Amino acid sequence: MKQKISFIITGILISILATACGPDQKTQDLAERSKKIFGTLPEKMPGSNKDTAELIALGKKLYFEKKLSLNDSQSCNSCHMLEDKKAGVDNLPTSPGAEGKLGGRNSPTVLNAGFHIAQFWDGRAEDLVAQAKGPILNPIEMGMPSEKAVIEKISALEEYKEAFAAAFPGQENAITYQNIAEAIAAFERTLITKDRFDDFQKGNLKALTKAEVDGLDTFVKTGCVQCHMGPLLGATSYRKMGQVNPYENTEDLGRYDVTKNEADKYLFKVPSLRNVALTAPYFHDGKVAKLEEAVKKMAWMQLGKEISDEEVNKIVTFLKALSDKDRI
Repeated sequence: MKQKISFIITGILISILATACGPDQKTQDLAERSKKIFGTLPEKMPGSNKDTAELIALGKKLYFEKKLSLNDSQSCNSCHMLEDKKAGVDNLPTSPGAEGKLGGRNSPTVLNAGFHIAQFWDGRAEDLVAQAKGPILNPIEMGMPSEKAVIEKISALEEYKEAFAAAFPGQENAITYQNIAEAIAAFERTLITKDRFDDFQKGNLKALTKAEVDGLDTFVKTGCVQCHMGPLLGATSYRKMGQVNPYENTEDLGRYDVTKNEADKYLFKVPSLRNVALTAPYFHDGKVAKLEEAVKKMAWMQLGKEISDEEVNKIVTFLKALSDKDRI
């Protein structure tokens, strides 16, 4: 009996010592390597240094304003949802516009978008301000006929006169199309997410589970970091959809539609993987419903690798650690 108790006590002591020793060397090395490959999201977005509380408040109001659409049915939030813990998307393959017509591409998340190299899948807008101007006048999306019509509609709403005056002090006619976009962009610059992967990189090596650490290791070793690097795990370059093996959808020519350069056919902005587990369906056409399928297809198309279901599951386990802690 004494011997049995001794074994139990010894086991407990070993367990306590193992916990006290903390993460193993592999985990520590991976955390250091991660900081070099990825790094953490900055505290502020580019351009936010001059954003005032009044400008951000106006931008938030405009972001949810359905009167910016032709028939008062659509706002920015209609396709890039933020309420009820939504991750800046509508989780549809492509989104319906003011008159019900579907857009040609999947609506990307607005979360962390201000850190991207450019906006839209094809990079046709250089920043958040330029991006905010597009959907309002797009005939398939919000459908407003002209900038003048937008200004007249917003100017007729008494609630906006004081809000624009406060956000743009000193401007005699503050309600302009440029200022509408500037305000929306200011609000979007506040949409920075926080996740456990950054906690891990900042030194909390217990922020990720062992399974998630294994998934990170698999992600790196598989070669996903060839495209998905930097703090956003992507969104810093354009890559051909189907670098090694072709993607079945060849109708959308991607960046070529913007540049008319033959070399840009089928090039799209590499998406950020922050919050990727919350933003299904996947790819520019929204044709892939599950994250597991997206991972497997990308390994085959971009790297020419047929990875096992076990490897896919490990990578997906890691990717789930990239979800905003306030949205899960």
